[in-house]
Amino acid sequence: MSALLFLKARKSFILLIFSCLSIVSYAQEARYLKEINIKPQQLEYFRDSVRFSIEGKISIESVMSPRNPELKLLLKTTDNVLDLGDVELQKNLGDYSFYKDYVLEFEPWMEGAILEAQLFQGKKVSQEPFESVQLAKGVITTPFLAKIGRVNPDEPIPNIGLYIPAGIVNRNLTKTKEFQIFFNPGAFNYVGSARNEAMLSEIRAFLMENPSITSIKIIGIQSPEQAEGKNSKLGMDRAMTVKDELISRKLFLRDSIIEVGARWNDWFDLRLLIRDYAGLSTSKKDEYYTILMNGDDYLSQRSQMEKIAGFSQLSRQLFPQLRMAKIEIQAKPGSGLGIEKMSILEKELNGNSSNSQLTFQDWASAAETSPSLDDKTEIYTKMTEMFRSSLPYNNLAVVKIQEAQRTLDRDLKENLWAEAEWLLNQALRLEESAYILHNLGQIYALKGEYWTAYKYLSDASVLTRDPDFLMRNESLRGALDIIRGDYKLATLRFEYPFSNSFDFFNKGLASFLSKDYASASLAFEESVMRDRGFGYGYYGLALIAINSGQNEVALIQLEKAVNASEVLYEKSLVDPSFDDIKSDPKFFEILRKK
Repeated sequence: MSALLFLKARKSFILLIFSCLSIVSYAQEARYLKEINIKPQQLEYFRDSVRFSIEGKISIESVMSPRNPELKLLLKTTDNVLDLGDVELQKNLGDYSFYKDYVLEFEPWMEGAILEAQLFQGKKVSQEPFESVQLAKGVITTPFLAKIGRVNPDEPIPNIGLYIPAGIVNRNLTKTKEFQIFFNPGAFNYVGSARNEAMLSEIRAFLMENPSITSIKIIGIQSPEQAEGKNSKLGMDRAMTVKDELISRKLFLRDSIIEVGARWNDWFDLRLLIRDYAGLSTSKKDEYYTILMNGDDYLSQRSQMEKIAGFSQLSRQLFPQLRMAKIEIQAKPGSGLGIEKMSILEKELNGNSSNSQLTFQDWASAAETSPSLDDKTEIYTKMTEMFRSSLPYNNLAVVKIQEAQRTLDRDLKENLWAEAEWLLNQALRLEESAYILHNLGQIYALKGEYWTAYKYLSDASVLTRDPDFLMRNESLRGALDIIRGDYKLATLRFEYPFSNSFDFFNKGLASFLSKDYASASLAFEESVMRDRGFGYGYYGLALIAINSGQNEVALIQLEKAVNASEVLYEKSLVDPSFDDIKSDPKFFEILRKK
């Protein structure tokens, strides 16, 4: 693994050096090609292609006129060269003029390529151009940052694929719900108000439906009000109070899964309130967002917000809502077989009989609740022999997809995808199901066949109204919208109560590419708050900063991103988005540390 990462890093470093040398070699002043323009000025990936146009002119002067001029365009790296052919020159009275549109089918090597114009002249055919000019360096491929389930060596394995649930309730999908407990100004003792007691009743009801708890996070928050104090202790005390209250009411079997934290001198929670606050116009919200995204420190941002007309009223309305602790619970419905049925299951798995003392529901529940992929494989395989149902075929396919996630061997990965696809097609012959279509879409997304994947996912959304299923299906569909260039449409896919950092990043990416930097910033921040080791959220914040002209902030966020992810380190070396700071010594200091 380390050898692979080293080779990747070395290749990227060579690309970086090549780019730097290229800049130097083209630094000489152009003689004829000084009036040539490219639109857009930076090449970008958009909907499977790179699109641009060039226009300009070559002056005809008495002494310095080019003889038999020919203009060629190349896109090249150290390993690849794409000859874009000759550009037709129109001879006029005082110059040669030219204009041409290009649409290039994107290939991965283009990301670090240089677009070069070459001028040839004279009667003799020459292999070397008389003059060369670099028009653009690299291709911006930000949409490919969208998370669609691919595995990177230095990241957690994404949980992909959807099992058809064994019962009415889908026990495979984790449910996430947030609750709030409120406090008196400056206090951290529990208040048994009607609102707080109702919230605890909601927690109890949620856990009765979903007793298999994945995680519990309690974040203590304090408002900027003077009565709330000037240190972070109050927020942590509130979090601990809520933890103690939950334990005393015996809501959980294991207290050790409760994670406690606090936020202080952080405007994130106020920004969430402003986003949903009906008392502000969109333009007024944008005034606050502009300040809250400018990278200044907490106190400076407060001072700037106080100058906005209506801030006093806003603070009276919203600050009291920050005297609280947030509780986020992730849990699944419970399930499982008793000891007696498990004993029967083990015997029948080892036997040859096609009949069973257990019901289809028993078999499906046993497989669903087993934590081992090997055990799931054994049970679902046996079920395909005993029952005529799409469930075991679909669910066995999901096992194959998840096994493919756990190998770096490309051939083995593709074989597992092929097995999964065969199983899913067998399932479709028995029943058309949203789960089957989703899983086919997931496979094609991983294979890079985005349009086919999108068709399956779209068909899946039509077949069910289950909110948990739609949240998973639409989030993947939104990620593909990003890659396909439908950024505005992508933003509509993410209006669900997500719980993982990947979905929040995709949500932020959709907003960023739609030029809605305020919404993008919120989503990226939520991404890194849910997982401080998830570098993509920081990368997104760096992109926002560089596009807002905040180079110092961009460097800070980029350093966090590359330190968290080898993939993002590689990406930063060739990403033209950061060209404005690549000449900054701090940028190379970040790379040196990495």
